[in-house]
Amino acid sequence: MDADETEIRLEKPATALRRGWTTGACATAATKAALTALLTGTFPDPVEITLPKGEQPAFPLARENLSTEQAMAGIIKDAGDDPDVTHGALVIASVRRLPEAAGIIFRAGDGVGMVTKAGLPVAVGEPAINPVPRQMMTEVVTTLCQEHGVSPDVEIEIAIGNGAELALQTWNPRLGIVGGLSVLGTTGVVHPFSCSSWIHSIHRGIDVARAEGYAHVLGATGSTSEKTAQDFYKLPDIACLDMGDFAGGLLKYLRFHPVPRLTIAGGFAKLTKLAQGALDLHSGRSQVDMVWLADRAMALGAHVDLRQRILCANTAMEVLELTREQGLDLPGAIAAEARTMALETLRGAPVEVDVMVMDRAGKLLAHAR
Repeated sequence: MDADETEIRLEKPATALRRGWTTGACATAATKAALTALLTGTFPDPVEITLPKGEQPAFPLARENLSTEQAMAGIIKDAGDDPDVTHGALVIASVRRLPEAAGIIFRAGDGVGMVTKAGLPVAVGEPAINPVPRQMMTEVVTTLCQEHGVSPDVEIEIAIGNGAELALQTWNPRLGIVGGLSVLGTTGVVHPFSCSSWIHSIHRGIDVARAEGYAHVLGATGSTSEKTAQDFYKLPDIACLDMGDFAGGLLKYLRFHPVPRLTIAGGFAKLTKLAQGALDLHSGRSQVDMVWLADRAMALGAHVDLRQRILCANTAMEVLELTREQGLDLPGAIAAEARTMALETLRGAPVEVDVMVMDRAGKLLAHAR
């Protein structure tokens, strides 16, 4: 772990990891089970669905209820070995037939959020059920209704147990998704410790900020640096992108979806790695180069004996303290080179960039702009 950020980060264990299923896959399976029961009087248990890439997992039912006009089925989400906030949550689908030509209508039950801001792949005023899960559920409904000779006019209400509370641990409040979680998934499969979901959230944050007309966004490596930079510029939460270690994911998306101004804020060690050219700042995927730091210190006029002390240092923060003793502005050099790296990654996109380097307590050490 880099020593300049205070938040807790989960590390991938060394043992083999078990895959899991997305919320969208669980919602689709629950929908199929409920509609099957409504049409036949019997719940399939387990219920099998086909995922976008052809896999056919089967899901045991955790809850079921059938009346003359409505059926409900619930499935416990299994995210495998991924530290997913929704692991173990009860995903419930309630379905009922609608008048002919009504179509397939999605509703948000308890624990599923509603979209209130533009820029997301779902329209404002709609339940936060993403396009791929909607398509999966639509295909299930269409197929079952064709098999039983009825029109595919069905209301699907998705609920997630404790979803409103769980959503507070996600990006949903910042993205304008209120009241609960989103029903997500593009493949139906959760790959443990995958970076894709985090980068996807960064992209959606940029989309929402653009749609809301914000001209200045903030990407920070952690909560401490984010607070300092947010207070400095008085930015609203919606303009704060949870960049974390994924500087590349942020910058490459802005290359094609630019916002006029970007502030990158982070601790000394994280931004040293960005200055070195790393776009993934995770401690397991990039390291601070002490030779590189020693060269920068020497360029700033460090005494010759300091070079060897830097090469023997254990952490970037130790190097920072060593250079402070000689009055060297190493954070300023790091901020400037990190800004250069960001601009190079943007490849001429119309984005003004400034970089803020913080210490562990969130104090501003350098600002390149």
